[in-house]
Amino acid sequence: MRRPSREGRYAERVLQAFDDAGSPERIVLWIERKEGGVWAVGRAVNPQHRTSEEPRRDDYLFEGYEIDDALDTANAALGDDASVYEQDGHTGKVRPFRRVELTKPLERWFFGHARR
Repeated sequence: MRRPSREGRYAERVLQAFDDAGSPERIVLWIERKEGGVWAVGRAVNPQHRTSEEPRRDDYLFEGYEIDDALDTANAALGDDASVYEQDGHTGKVRPFRRVELTKPLERWFFGHARR
């Protein structure tokens, strides 16, 4: 499988854990900006085992125009996964998604396009 494309992804978190059977499990959560100014929040379990690098339709937890709604959705999902992660005995901290992670790349994109 090719390395996944990061175009449009503004922030990402990866949790390494174990599933109920004790097998390694990788959970990837991300916030991306799609065409038309749509923010999207995705969550995939073990995407490295998929035949395609493209997210599936059912990977998306949120799609909409409000950046704060995207952050709220992403942090709620991350919080849920982190709670399970901690209950399973993992002690690593998972940092929440922050607005600045989204606004800095957005400003770079906007001002880069505005100069043309």
